[in-house]
Amino acid sequence: MPAVYNALRKDGLSNHKAWRVSFIVPGILIVFVAVCLLTLCPDTPTGKWSERFAATDENLRRHSVSGIVQVPGAITDAPTLDKPSDLSESDKPHGWKDNEAQATDHEMLDTARGEVVQKPSFHEVMRVMSSPQTLVTAACYFCTFGAELAINSILGNYYTKNFPTLTLQESGNWAAMFGLLNGVMRPLGGFISDLVYRRTHSVWAKKIVLHIYGLLTGVFLIAIGVTNPHSQTTMFGLVAGLAIFLEGGNGADFGLVPHVHPHANGIVSGFTGAAGNFGGIIFAIIFRYNGKDYAKVFWIIGVITVALNLAVGWIKPIPKGQIGGR
Repeated sequence: MPAVYNALRKDGLSNHKAWRVSFIVPGILIVFVAVCLLTLCPDTPTGKWSERFAATDENLRRHSVSGIVQVPGAITDAPTLDKPSDLSESDKPHGWKDNEAQATDHEMLDTARGEVVQKPSFHEVMRVMSSPQTLVTAACYFCTFGAELAINSILGNYYTKNFPTLTLQESGNWAAMFGLLNGVMRPLGGFISDLVYRRTHSVWAKKIVLHIYGLLTGVFLIAIGVTNPHSQTTMFGLVAGLAIFLEGGNGADFGLVPHVHPHANGIVSGFTGAAGNFGGIIFAIIFRYNGKDYAKVFWIIGVITVALNLAVGWIKPIPKGQIGGR
């Protein structure tokens, strides 16, 4: 944005107009990306939304399970269509492996029933949103993405305050580095979450990874706030370290989201994302009422982040009695 602003200033626009016109550039990019997502992306990972039940049924058949997924949303048992065999049930070959080997056909059908996204009622929406497990992902995203939004808006000014020798362009460039690291750190957080799950086969492991990211994010925020570095090397190093865990925490959070109420994945995802934006508003207000005392707000956000992660750390990652999502 500073680069666009400076380019407009060189073209002869006044300060009063240049900063307004500069918003046209990200506006066009956002609309373009939205249109691409709408026209090029599939409705679901398995294809069209209207065909999600058929896709689930086909997946079960590949695993040698006979089941029919009805279009209204129920998954029911159906008589097997396989030819009779002299082999006993225990001797028959099955298509599943590892942890699936311990599941019966009925259990796998129940699991599929619990993981197909359903059209929720208003009561179901309220129940999912108020679930402790949904509140865990929302609270963590409130801290990580909320802090990211608020910090992005003031970081350039913070650099200018602590390092007066930096030009507007230079402070903007260094501040942009914080956002640029998103391209690596956010997917890395999701990758680590999935990798740990693959090794442990435990959703608890994913949740622990999320809280480790959250706690270390809080530590870096507090460190920046308490030390208020006036050395560029120290400041930029701490902010880079913060980006690793804050932005990685965003990815780790959405690594856990699909396990929580998989039949209402859209509700959980939307509520979690909204919590992140709400966090951005709350933290921006805190910055607003502390003027240029940016360091103070950093450690305040850090304390909030550590406190919220500890407060929800005891909650089980999956609701009691839930079949899918494991």
